[in-house]
Amino acid sequence: MPPRYLIIFAVVILTAQLFIYISNRGLRWYLKPYIGQKCGFLLSALLWLLPNILMAITASRVFPQYRITAFVLFLLAYAFMLTLGLWLIRLLVKRVVNPLKLDRTLRLVAPLLYVSIIGFGLYNAYTPYVQHYSIHSDKLQGSLRIGLVSDLHLGKLFGAKQLDKLAEIMQQQQVDIILMPGDIMDDNLEYYLAENMQPHLQKLRAPLGVYATLGNHDFFGAQQQIRQALQAVGIKVLADEAVSIDSRFVVVGRNDHLDKTRLPLDQLLGYLPQDNRLRILLDHRPDDIIENSQLALDLQLSGHAHKGQVFPANLITKAIYPLDHGYLNLNDRHFVVTSGYGFWGIPFRIGSQAEVVVIDINR
Repeated sequence: MPPRYLIIFAVVILTAQLFIYISNRGLRWYLKPYIGQKCGFLLSALLWLLPNILMAITASRVFPQYRITAFVLFLLAYAFMLTLGLWLIRLLVKRVVNPLKLDRTLRLVAPLLYVSIIGFGLYNAYTPYVQHYSIHSDKLQGSLRIGLVSDLHLGKLFGAKQLDKLAEIMQQQQVDIILMPGDIMDDNLEYYLAENMQPHLQKLRAPLGVYATLGNHDFFGAQQQIRQALQAVGIKVLADEAVSIDSRFVVVGRNDHLDKTRLPLDQLLGYLPQDNRLRILLDHRPDDIIENSQLALDLQLSGHAHKGQVFPANLITKAIYPLDHGYLNLNDRHFVVTSGYGFWGIPFRIGSQAEVVVIDINR
């Protein structure tokens, strides 16, 4: 295993131990009036053992259902934050409020707040909103409305119902073209085929067509099958290639970084006709925005970062990427990064929300 992965693994394990320890202390405090010392000790032991056993067997690939482990860690992370918040409140007000009354109130509020956080995360994951941007370009004849959707992660927990909703949104927004910069499937086609999602994905239609590139989760060994499945429902997959649309603009699609043979972007753009048509780039990851702002393109559309998906990961993505979500104008090039329509791993979003982006381009 490369050293950087060992470091990441060690950080995850140590962070998990901190979550477990603080959550354990919080749970013991919460249950103190209701259970004895022996039961409290057994509960603490169980709360320490269960997550560590899950992490161990997930890391060893004996238990491939990583979502269960991720869900447990998510619950621990927010129990950790809730516990710290309650302790801070106790510290600040214990001298002006009767400690017994304060603890009774906090014990009443804590579970309600915790359940509300979980419910809010589920709501954000399954309730998309439509984000609008307007861009001006002298290169485009007439106007263009783009429907941008990324990171669907079609799989066990996200499928036909969400695809029907997406098709409905695109129709309501009256988009001219639909562009999908990657992570359409969640690693493979297992649930896509088992749940018969094909007719639902096929509902995605636009006058100028539907175009996609493959993201990192589309490149985990099943990329050829995924490409064929998308093209079978009328989605044109651009793999380091470009297509002229309506003789007015060009859409360029790049493979994900996981494709080690993918062309450098300047080389790919160099193959295009050297005319004044608008150039739109689909590039799954927003890593290269600074470099791409120096190249001959007009608009880049990306996803991948999910805006962190769950707090505080959004602080990390904001630090890692030049733009992890939203719109940026850099050197008169336009960049849009969507938080994604689906989710990775567990169906929770806190600090982000499922999103469909509509971009209006006018002269």
